Amino acid sequence: MPSGACDAHVHVFGPRVIFPFAENRPFTPADAPKEKLFALHAMLGIGHCVIVQSTCHGFDNRVVADAIAAKKGDYCGVALVPATVEDAELRRLDALGFCGVRFNFMKHLGKGAGIEAAIDLGARLAKLGWHLQVHFDASLIEELAPWLKRSAVPVVIDHMGRVDASLGLEQPAFRRLLDLMRDPRFWVKVSGSERISREAAPWEDAIPFARTLVSEFGERTLWGSDWPHPNLAAVPDDGVLVDLLSEIAPSETQRRALLVENPKRFYRFPRKLKP
Repeated sequence: MPSGACDAHVHVFGPRVIFPFAENRPFTPADAPKEKLFALHAMLGIGHCVIVQSTCHGFDNRVVADAIAAKKGDYCGVALVPATVEDAELRRLDALGFCGVRFNFMKHLGKGAGIEAAIDLGARLAKLGWHLQVHFDASLIEELAPWLKRSAVPVVIDHMGRVDASLGLEQPAFRRLLDLMRDPRFWVKVSGSERISREAAPWEDAIPFARTLVSEFGERTLWGSDWPHPNLAAVPDDGVLVDLLSEIAPSETQRRALLVENPKRFYRFPRKLKP
């Protein structure tokens, strides 16, 4: 890993005796506390990270706040909040090191706020310099795209838009994703190869999608491990995911942009702590 590399998509779970799971959670993971995450990053040589609040913890963002506080500006957080969240709560989270809000449009993660509410919230996020992060099934991209284009803040699309790798690069969902990416407000995470693939590791059918995004929009792509890989029957080896980087971003210049320069610019690492 190059110096200053960023893992732009992970989660932390528990320990549940300290950070209980939400009662109405859509799934119950094993504990994956910050100490395990930090150990993984130390082994891989990763210096920065974006921790994304999980639906299993609901709107209680303390587990992420605790983890990013331990890293003193080198890690930041993406929160889950209701669309009706008070501005005071957003300011509180901002002071703790959060910089965005995620909205899920995935059936297995339960029903959340609609896209119109998410876009309305974006107008308030703009005052803080935050962004919207969206996680959706590829089948929804046509429905969501017109709304996302109305966003008042940058939009980060998770896991390459969850396209089905078996359908190829010419599938309508991927072409629509490329269309969105032509708007400079949009960013995409070339994470989740193991989620969009229909093959076993090393998920070779997913590589062309990530490589295309890096090739065409290399200045607005981000990479994340998605540790600890929730809701997967076969948990991937993080070392294998890292090895894919040379396939996703073949040149050293591309890898440095993906891992260092882009996240540093977008997430403003190292982040200044607020009193």
